[in-house]
Amino acid sequence: METEEHCTAERKAEIAGSLAEINAIVEQKKMLRSGSRGSRLVAVSKYKPASDIRAAYEAGQRHFGENYVQELAEKAHALPTDIQWHFIGRLQSNKCKILAANPNLWAVETIEDVGKAQKLDDAWRAAGYSHPLNVYVQINTSKEENKGGAEIGDAETVVRGIVDSCRNLRVLGLMTIGSVEGSSQRPNPDFLALVKLRDELEAKLGIELELSMGMSDDFEHALDLGSNNVRVGSRIFGGRPPKN
Repeated sequence: METEEHCTAERKAEIAGSLAEINAIVEQKKMLRSGSRGSRLVAVSKYKPASDIRAAYEAGQRHFGENYVQELAEKAHALPTDIQWHFIGRLQSNKCKILAANPNLWAVETIEDVGKAQKLDDAWRAAGYSHPLNVYVQINTSKEENKGGAEIGDAETVVRGIVDSCRNLRVLGLMTIGSVEGSSQRPNPDFLALVKLRDELEAKLGIELELSMGMSDDFEHALDLGSNNVRVGSRIFGGRPPKN
């Protein structure tokens, strides 16, 4: 189980200062773009101690992202129950039940097929929650073989399948990680592909879809292109130590 360590005053100030800086950028970008869709900052806290998360929480942050099911479960048990957790790692079907045991799980951002969504839907229903779980369909915009996500051509089938068959899930939007090469390009081709796909699916399916794209190195550009959900880790908490 996650044991919370003491966070020094200096570390708290460092995290609070970084968080304020990132939030200011998010708010500024939101004000500059047209439309009413908002933007959400998810603080990626994988490998970080619970004390770091609590410091960010005390500075006002509520949305946090974790890549590993067990790590999320341990931190959720140790930290305030109004934290809104995002699972952002590769989801294995046999982990859906463990993941669904966390009542303040807010979103799973890595759904890539209907079968996996149905497993999660079953687990969420079995847990007895009265509200649906938010999910994003991950899209492999860069077409990399080693990267998770549905192909662009399969996205409509996946989104439609979840909407039609998973009553305990709410398709909140589309997510992409994109390629390393793409992250240095302006405009980022992976972000452009996700925006185009979102627009097409909204027109075909008649539903509103968020965009989850942008991380520490490119979240500002992602916001410029309309991202509603950015996942920022190292710019808030610093670099990650290697996982034991």
